[in-house]
Amino acid sequence: MADIGQGKEMTELIWDGKYDKDGRRVAPLRVALPFQTVETANESVQQRQTSITSMLNGQESEWRNRLIWGDKKYVLPSLLEEFAGKVNLIYTDPPFNVGANFSFTATIPDNPDTDQDESTRFVKEPSVIEMKAYRDTWGRGLDSYLQWFYEAVVFLRELLAENGSLYVHLDWHVGHYAKTVLDEVFGNVNFRNEIIWQKIRTTKAQSIGFGNVHDVIFVYTKTENAFFDNQYKSFDENYVASHYKKDETGKLYRTVSLLQRGQGKVRRFGKKKLEPPAGMHWIWTQERIDEAMAMGLIRFTSNGRPEKVQFLDDMKGDIVDDLWTDIYPINSQALEALDYPTQKPEALLERIIKASSNDNDLVLDCFSGSGTTAAVAEKLNRRWIACDLGRFAIHTTRKRFLSVENVRPFVIQNLGKYERQAWQKAEFGDGAEALSLAYRKFILDLYKAKPLTGYNWLHGLKGGRMVHVGGVDSPVSIGDVTNIVAEFKKAVGKGANSPTTNGIDVLGWDFAFELNEVAKQQAQQANIRLRFVRIPSEVLDKKAVEQGDIRFFELAALSVDVKKAGRKVTLTLSDFVIHPDDVPADVQKAISHWSQWIDYWAVDWDNKGDTFHNEWQTYRTRKDSTLEKSTFHEYQQAGEYAVVVKVIDILGNDTTKTLKVKLG
Repeated sequence: MADIGQGKEMTELIWDGKYDKDGRRVAPLRVALPFQTVETANESVQQRQTSITSMLNGQESEWRNRLIWGDKKYVLPSLLEEFAGKVNLIYTDPPFNVGANFSFTATIPDNPDTDQDESTRFVKEPSVIEMKAYRDTWGRGLDSYLQWFYEAVVFLRELLAENGSLYVHLDWHVGHYAKTVLDEVFGNVNFRNEIIWQKIRTTKAQSIGFGNVHDVIFVYTKTENAFFDNQYKSFDENYVASHYKKDETGKLYRTVSLLQRGQGKVRRFGKKKLEPPAGMHWIWTQERIDEAMAMGLIRFTSNGRPEKVQFLDDMKGDIVDDLWTDIYPINSQALEALDYPTQKPEALLERIIKASSNDNDLVLDCFSGSGTTAAVAEKLNRRWIACDLGRFAIHTTRKRFLSVENVRPFVIQNLGKYERQAWQKAEFGDGAEALSLAYRKFILDLYKAKPLTGYNWLHGLKGGRMVHVGGVDSPVSIGDVTNIVAEFKKAVGKGANSPTTNGIDVLGWDFAFELNEVAKQQAQQANIRLRFVRIPSEVLDKKAVEQGDIRFFELAALSVDVKKAGRKVTLTLSDFVIHPDDVPADVQKAISHWSQWIDYWAVDWDNKGDTFHNEWQTYRTRKDSTLEKSTFHEYQQAGEYAVVVKVIDILGNDTTKTLKVKLG
């Protein structure tokens, strides 16, 4: 029992980690970080210009739905500054199975140069950053799950509007424990429903017990003033057959009593004056009775009692209760199926969204998976925010939205450099110079390189190659590479004391769009072999570092042919190379043509250096695995344009390339 003040006590669920050694409640991490927009999808030229003009004039930009890649422990507190008390509906489908992880099944498409069906499916194991999330959730079993769940629920309640509702989708593994946490955060007076959804229609015999065929959805509201709109389902055929009959025109109808408890007055039904039975009253006024009689909507039973006529066609349906057996799970042949293991049917979310939100309300899903919640919210004209930690989930959702008819513009965001800045400060302190040196040494150690001194742009040496460590604040740029190459040329020209090397490894968190090709050309002209290597997000995970799980990978290389005819520009993908260290061996063997690596590519025809704007895209689907390799655009005016091409490979990783196009 726990004392909640004023001499009152409540039953409390205690888990290891709920309180610190001094008996204080362990509170969620509250780090509010700014979001970075990395892509804007489906925005027209006019919408783009309006958005830029509004920003320059200090005006609030038009709303953009948001797809956010990141860990909920950073994403949720970062949403609070803008959205605390403003989210009308939250649906969350958190991991609730101790065997759950972030692996996914990917498909290698057919080789376009052959007529044979060579498609191959394989399991992509989770990244280390995804494994970190799994450890955070299940590392200490149920204890760590409950703390993880509690922290999420605290933020979700703060995000909810006063009339908002929270739907939490779980199953038998943790459902009853989670409800206790929800009661603690929301108050059990705000618990509204335990919905039973039958997700499995057939089950096998069990050695002990009965088959588990349902999930539970707990519904909580922030206050007693929550919005709710009753939903209806089709009447059961057996019920219709037993309760309805046909009138002379063939319409199905039933009769319903006009009586309720409570003494009432005599009413006239045509030429008859009828007194209600003792203790009862007629529910309609005399005027309404007269209208119904004139329309033939009152009929008399065999004993002369009037009843109202209720036609089946006039009924909305059977009101939905908390037992949902009429919504079927996703099957492999369903049109909406995306081969995503935890995908929920759109009908399930349609019922929830219609019941607990209005047109243009804001809907949030912080474990969005394949994006079902947001996709349905989009179709129902709600605003939405969808978040997920898995890179593949974000890519699956992006493709799903682009296939929605008349989808509104949306942005893809992450916490990017801000999360890294918070990590850098926490790990290495505040002093700028000391922080920079400690950070570089940390990265060099992970890269297994020896530190170098006496240089500004060259920080280490590994296997006869010099190493540059990019900062956490900004992408490695062309200007950075110019300085790196210039200092390298001076270093190797110092004679006997200079390192014996003709190459440079440039390590970075992010890289400027055009860097991979332009900078390599610049280096080749100076007879220097340049490699660009991504610093993985996993270095932020102390346990991953301690366990030696950090791996660095060279950037993929994309080749695009450009043809100009007047003001018409045609782009054709001609090659795509992924560094083999980043690819499982069995996957490498199944690839016989470079285009099989590519799942999606898009073009920003006039990039302004702000963010990538998706103005054209093509991608593979379950129904059509082919991929267009060419596209064209006709410009209205002469000038020089920066054209950015973005490729997403079958593993969910992105590669970008910038092309300069000059039109007379």
